[in-house]
Amino acid sequence: MFRTAFRLKGYDRVVGQIRDKSISDSAGEDVDTIDLEIIELLFFAYRDFTGDPDAILEKSGFGRAHHRVVHFVNREPGMTVADLLETLKITKQSLARVLKQLIDSGYIRQVTGPEDRRQRMLYTTPDGQALARALAEPQSRRIADALAKAGPGARETVKRFLANMMNDVAG
Repeated sequence: MFRTAFRLKGYDRVVGQIRDKSISDSAGEDVDTIDLEIIELLFFAYRDFTGDPDAILEKSGFGRAHHRVVHFVNREPGMTVADLLETLKITKQSLARVLKQLIDSGYIRQVTGPEDRRQRMLYTTPDGQALARALAEPQSRRIADALAKAGPGARETVKRFLANMMNDVAG
């Protein structure tokens, strides 16, 4: 449920619903081809979905980049730095600062590869696993609540929708 009522261009946002009041585009474009309602719902859903973890991360001086690293390393223990760079689609420089902070703080450990000593494999420590769980729990509750309200079959529909939104998934 939305906690407050406020106005957006073309919408009244009221507790629990969005009412379309007439979408007009000042540039005169065909607004039927631009789904402003879904775009705005995605913005608000993302804001709220990341809000709970953001508050937890802020206590440690971390941000969303740290969250992503902890999440993926926890999901795939032993993933290499190269794999993580590919998964996150970021540069080595961007990852280096975040990874160093997580290693120095005791959330991630880095191990030299068994066959290739240049390879760096990543693992969450017990503290890293606890952090990953603490960040995922409020998000998981939010997802479960939304899926329950959406009705039967919603999980598969949402998974298909989100997968189709990704660049590297063939439809």
